[in-house]
Amino acid sequence: MTKESAYFTVGGISGKHDVKEIKRGLDTLPGVLSVSVGGGRVAVDFDTTGTRRDRIGKQLADMGYPVLDAQTGG
Repeated sequence: MTKESAYFTVGGISGKHDVKEIKRGLDTLPGVLSVSVGGGRVAVDFDTTGTRRDRIGKQLADMGYPVLDAQTGG
């Protein structure tokens, strides 16, 4: 297992409901280990054998949260 972290700056987060929706939506992706949402940013720890950063970004966009910036960290 190779673990990576991805950090997304997203639009459209306006309250606790959005935070819960993002967490639920990303937790459905295979390989996602944890999701943290706050201050217009989404941090995701994931197993690279299960998913990729671009797939996580696509899931966010599909849920109505456009990705404004994305970065990967170790």
